[in-house]
Amino acid sequence: MIIGLTGGIGSGKSAVANFFQDEGITVIDADELAREVIDKNSPGYKSIVDYFGSKIIDSNGLIDRAFLRKEAFDDNKKKKVLESIIHPLVKDLMTKRIATSNSVYSIIMVPLIFETNSMSNYNRILVIDCDPKIQLERATLRDNNSNEQIQKIIDSQCSREERLSIANDVIPNNDSLENLKVRSLAMHKFYLGLSKK
Repeated sequence: MIIGLTGGIGSGKSAVANFFQDEGITVIDADELAREVIDKNSPGYKSIVDYFGSKIIDSNGLIDRAFLRKEAFDDNKKKKVLESIIHPLVKDLMTKRIATSNSVYSIIMVPLIFETNSMSNYNRILVIDCDPKIQLERATLRDNNSNEQIQKIIDSQCSREERLSIANDVIPNNDSLENLKVRSLAMHKFYLGLSKK
């Protein structure tokens, strides 16, 4: 069984993923894969540098991801090109990782399931839901970005209603980490039950 774990920026996806991992569940992070496919000497690296130019390379010869993100978010055409390079490479790598997983079920952490219309890739979709004000506060603190920059990312993602419309399961995350853990472990038990059927 493949579970798609999603939620907006700052919703608490990573915390939930860690709780599942602590229970021995394979968690594959699409953002991590996206970083891997643009590592130096990868095909993604070459394609991105060919398109965006050497200005996106940092002093270590790596892609400056913060600069790349800014470039892409400020220009829709560039964003589409970047996605057309990264998404197929991530999908291939994800397929390989799922094939080597040996846990009862696997979780794929993907911020953009609704946006990429990839609902059919998962048996179930788990949404971490969070009040937009809390989301903005958390993401601003965590990423050390301005409110404006985080708001831009939130605005580029689907709405809370759209995200909830694709959910099979929802974990609300508007209070403590302890409560989030309790809800996550209850969901894990539920998934174990489903996996046995």
